[in-house]
Amino acid sequence: MDVDVIAGNYAAVQERIARAAWDAGRDPNEITLVAVTKTWPAEIVLAAYEVGMRHFGENRPEELAPKRQAVEAALGSGSGIVWHFIGAAQSRKTDLVAAHADVFHALDRLKIARRLSAALTTLGRTLPTLLEVNVSGEASKAGFNCSHWEADAAQQADLLAAAAAVNELPGLQLCGLMTMAPWEAPPAEIQTVFRRTRLLAAWLQERLPQVEWSSLSMGMTDDFELAVAEGATHVRVGRALFGERQE
Repeated sequence: MDVDVIAGNYAAVQERIARAAWDAGRDPNEITLVAVTKTWPAEIVLAAYEVGMRHFGENRPEELAPKRQAVEAALGSGSGIVWHFIGAAQSRKTDLVAAHADVFHALDRLKIARRLSAALTTLGRTLPTLLEVNVSGEASKAGFNCSHWEADAAQQADLLAAAAAVNELPGLQLCGLMTMAPWEAPPAEIQTVFRRTRLLAAWLQERLPQVEWSSLSMGMTDDFELAVAEGATHVRVGRALFGERQE
């Protein structure tokens, strides 16, 4: 892919983020653009780096590890790149996530948290981590069930217990929530999911003030402007930057 094309796409996405932030009375600098490079080769990361991107998202540990190594071989370890792991972590691959991710967006099980903690402790690393919450209630979505969190005492108790347990695990720095909105839903429905996630983070902040629930990873190519309007601090954008994914 031509660097000029990536540069143009990057400028367009940045402008859209800025416009959505301004419309919501927010500072665009509060929002981190995570460029989703899953399935793209390291050369695309290097081209994106050349035009100014510094945050990259991957969802397969076996792809993240060699890609990070290839990029660091080209740029050095002090490039300023932050690698975000945005997919579900499988038990047998937690060691790769612990070793190569700088932020983990999709913690959805205590079993994974415990395995990550053990690996991180061995490595002497700390991993900023977000809980993945399923606010839409779709069966196809991963995450802690928060489909009726406002009124369901059992969902509230389960999430609070999980968050408290994760917060006690060494190596994991709990710092927020991640969610995904329904595919092809009306904008109002999508925005409601993002709003409910923001309110859930505020609810958790009141009950677990020892955790700084400051990160909200919400929004992708088709809906990141709605997410920005509802308080997203991280948007995960791939197609708008790089086109259709390679398989």
